[in-house]
Amino acid sequence: MPDLYPPVSFYYLVSFNGVGDKTIDTRFQSVSGLSAEVTTETYKEGGENRFEHILPVRSSYSNLTLKRGLVKDSDLIKWFTDTFDTMQVQPVTLDILLLNEEGEPLVSWNVVHAWPKKWSVSDFDAEKSSIAIETLELHYRTFSINS
Repeated sequence: MPDLYPPVSFYYLVSFNGVGDKTIDTRFQSVSGLSAEVTTETYKEGGENRFEHILPVRSSYSNLTLKRGLVKDSDLIKWFTDTFDTMQVQPVTLDILLLNEEGEPLVSWNVVHAWPKKWSVSDFDAEKSSIAIETLELHYRTFSINS
């Protein structure tokens, strides 16, 4: 029997294939950027002035953004800094799994050919009592959805 309610979005897991095996690198505060869009091209037909043809050209994907509390010892951050230091990109595949209340996958996204694009840390402010958040931004080629 199918579920009548949509799943919650706060119980998930991110798994990097080929970047260490520390469980700390699977825990993120937020994941965003799983989106696809078809870019289009406009074609104006001679003699037809009522409309323009809009044709699909290719799919494009936004960057994947992962946020978490700042981690000192991380294979994931080493992968990022190695990329920034040497400019040798080592793309990986990663899985994002949305879990049910038993911790079993409901839906998963397989993100292909992901590589580090940007790393940043939140502002340090003595007037706020917040934790330091690091933001990891990845470029990726495509993703597939598995349910």
